[in-house]
Amino acid sequence: MAYFLQDNFLLQSKQAVRLYHDYAKELPIIDYHSHLPPDTIASDNRFENITRIWLAGDHYKWRALRVLGTDERYITGDATDREKFQKWAAAVPYTLRNPLYHWTHMELKNPFGITELLGPDNADRIFDAASAQLQTPGFSPRELLQHFGVKMVGTTDDPVDDLHHHRAISESGFATKVLPTFRPDKVFQLSKGDDYRRYIEQLQASSGIAIVDLDTLLDALWNRLYYFHSQGCRIADHGLNSLPRQLETAVSLDDVFKQVLAGDDRLAAEHEEAFTFVVLSELCKVYHDKGWVQQFHLGPLRNTNSRKLRELGADTGYDSIGDFQQAQAMQHFFNTLEEDGRLAKTVVYNLNPADNAVFAAMMGNFQAAGVKGKMQFGSGWWFLDQLDGMTQQLNTLSNIGLVSCFVGMLTDSRSFLSYSRHEYFRRLLCNLFAEDINRGLLPDDIEWTGKVIQDICYYNAKQYFGL
Repeated sequence: MAYFLQDNFLLQSKQAVRLYHDYAKELPIIDYHSHLPPDTIASDNRFENITRIWLAGDHYKWRALRVLGTDERYITGDATDREKFQKWAAAVPYTLRNPLYHWTHMELKNPFGITELLGPDNADRIFDAASAQLQTPGFSPRELLQHFGVKMVGTTDDPVDDLHHHRAISESGFATKVLPTFRPDKVFQLSKGDDYRRYIEQLQASSGIAIVDLDTLLDALWNRLYYFHSQGCRIADHGLNSLPRQLETAVSLDDVFKQVLAGDDRLAAEHEEAFTFVVLSELCKVYHDKGWVQQFHLGPLRNTNSRKLRELGADTGYDSIGDFQQAQAMQHFFNTLEEDGRLAKTVVYNLNPADNAVFAAMMGNFQAAGVKGKMQFGSGWWFLDQLDGMTQQLNTLSNIGLVSCFVGMLTDSRSFLSYSRHEYFRRLLCNLFAEDINRGLLPDDIEWTGKVIQDICYYNAKQYFGL
């Protein structure tokens, strides 16, 4: 059986082949949103085996294994790394038409050079071969980033983090920029009870500011924001169901916050959205003033399985696509900042494909003179970073906005092997433009089309994020 991942994988015409190989393939990568662990990059310690670098923390693979009825012991449990890999190898043949089938074999091919289909019969051999390579030059975390041509990685960091790993990376002279991203999600979770109070204590300790009311909470956040700025941070990120609404409240939000600090949670859930609007909008004004880019990942329905949440904790693969109302809250939030003249560059990611047109249209309402693509409808993410999801996002953006101004793909991953997703995106992108050329919808001007594709793959992001 012929290996299917040939040089022209996904490229279905001579124009697509030329666009990819001559214009897109060799461009560097700006991975402006990821969940790569900065401590791993700082230490540059090699991974013990392929399970550690490839399966640990990968919710996509975990969910597929659960569909097949795999015992949790072989997913997040105490099975050996070899046993976990064997279970994944046995699962791979059943992932046909899921993006995992493509990603799995793309990640084995690059960087390991393994060009055979993974299955139960060759699991041990591939486990041994890949694990052995991970101990050789070229396969440490930093070397892998260099191998994939990554010029910048944006990690995801809580305001309480001291960023000492980022300092160590910077001081080491590592060629890839590893920059922190300010992610203050926990500060909005007013209804989390003791967990929230413990977090406020951490924020208090990291900022050196006693948090006793709403004003001092904002002071502490600004303190951390300024510190992040001093460490090279220029991006903020937020994971929300939807942007918060500005709601009238019968009681002072300052009083509600003080009650929560004192251990009284009776009003917390009722006023959490109004509280989030106030705190988030104040943060967003400072993002603008500091010249940052703000990102909003909208639409997930998290922790859907209560029993598994109790057994395994959060972020273990039990989240889903939500169907939240988005348009009015988004319009009001952006308009409030625009009225104040403090709407920063913004990237908004949609998780529900039914809302693609809503997101794309909204971005067109708040563009600005002198800033190319100030408001960005971000790439398909999470459940949508596959061929159909990315194609839908690109088509919607093309129809309602200007895809030529798009800042392109990101990994949004915890894995150092996920850079195949940039290759996946670039192949899809080149084929999409080539299809339009062959249908007579675009001129057969490869040079100009190639320039647009290069902008989407690299140069737009380079300019947008000031790199």
